[in-house]
Amino acid sequence: MTITAPAREGDTLDLICWRELGTTAGGVVEAAFELNRNGGASIAELGTVIAEGTTVLLPDPPQAATSSTLETVNLWD
Repeated sequence: MTITAPAREGDTLDLICWRELGTTAGGVVEAAFELNRNGGASIAELGTVIAEGTTVLLPDPPQAATSSTLETVNLWD
């Protein structure tokens, strides 16, 4: 399932990913770039700053990594 988000004034693709998905890690920006190719033409043709009101498709947010317990050392017991 993809998410659609309108661009605000001065937005870049990574800023939209950060605002809407909460991250730019895990290939999110690259996946968003691929989703917005529009049959050969891409979002890159719009320039670095995306025009206000442009609808941008975003991928699903990345799944949180499984939390593993970290061994900690307490210097003062």
